[in-house]
Amino acid sequence: MKKIIVSLVVLLSLIAFIASFAINNKSAKEKDVEIVQNLYADFAKGDVPAVLQKFDPEIVWNEAENFPYADGNPYIGPQAVLEGVFMRLGAEWEYWNLTEQAYYEANSGEIIVTGRYKAKNKMTGKEINVQFVHIWTLNDGLVTDFQQYADTFQTVEAMK
Repeated sequence: MKKIIVSLVVLLSLIAFIASFAINNKSAKEKDVEIVQNLYADFAKGDVPAVLQKFDPEIVWNEAENFPYADGNPYIGPQAVLEGVFMRLGAEWEYWNLTEQAYYEANSGEIIVTGRYKAKNKMTGKEINVQFVHIWTLNDGLVTDFQQYADTFQTVEAMK
């Protein structure tokens, strides 16, 4: 009878440990989703310093192939992203809005965001309404990797 009780206690302890790990892992993922949602909110408010603050010092940022700002891929570090992407967006576009975001958690841990870029080019006056997918990788609350996928053709055409 003691062996059965000991076995039962061990089994219950193992189940409690696994459940605890699953709950903690889920809350960490929910936190990552909240961090990414806050990045979009800060970007929408024009609070670029708040966005950059959530980047790992060695962030690896990649724009979509053939996107106008992919010429610096990969951008390494927050300063490179600021100068190579964010400042250029501000200089070349009257506005650059990200809309219709939907947030997903990948089984591998990344946060995937789909949405649209709605923007107006300063030089040509042309507007875009472009689909995008962003893949964010976070570690300890900081963004370590970013990959953009987007309709590059529409964006490039609006700049001509």
